[in-house]
Amino acid sequence: MNRSEKRIAAFLMCLIIGVSAHCPAMAGDARLTNIIVTNTRDDLLIYLSVDGAFTPKIEAAINSGVPASFSFFVKLYRTRGMWFDKEMTDLTLTHTINYNSLKKEYAVSRSWDANSPVIVYSLEAAKKLMTEIDSLKVISLAQLEKGRQYQIQAKAKLSRVTLPYYLHYVLFFLSLWDFETDWYTIDFIY
Repeated sequence: MNRSEKRIAAFLMCLIIGVSAHCPAMAGDARLTNIIVTNTRDDLLIYLSVDGAFTPKIEAAINSGVPASFSFFVKLYRTRGMWFDKEMTDLTLTHTINYNSLKKEYAVSRSWDANSPVIVYSLEAAKKLMTEIDSLKVISLAQLEKGRQYQIQAKAKLSRVTLPYYLHYVLFFLSLWDFETDWYTIDFIY
């Protein structure tokens, strides 16, 4: 190996180490927390929140006007022992945040919330709205059988940002702040 090949190899190694060192810090810390499955008289409800979803780079991008969307996936199965589980419901929810720098306000749209979009004036309040699901109706209790075992799974993902074509070259770094949590599972008997 001659001297220029060694330099190229060293540069590529530094580049690979540098990129891999940043990715886990940006995306690996997000997780679902405070998952609660409960019921009202008529419905099965879920509460959950995401911790570690907002890195400084995501916050800076949002404050510069780049919209961000979180997708939440909630699935309910009736477990059947030695047979395939029966899927009872499969929900996909989307939370989107937009910052209006002229009005200095954040608009948070939540696909499952009738009062959407919600306008708030601080990033902390917007982050709370973006990362929490409270009293989401999963399924009617009339569709569940008493004494049967069920399993609810939940996951969150930062959806890819859709930018105008001319910004793809300027903001290429945004692909580095995608995150996806693991599936979280709760077993229960109704």
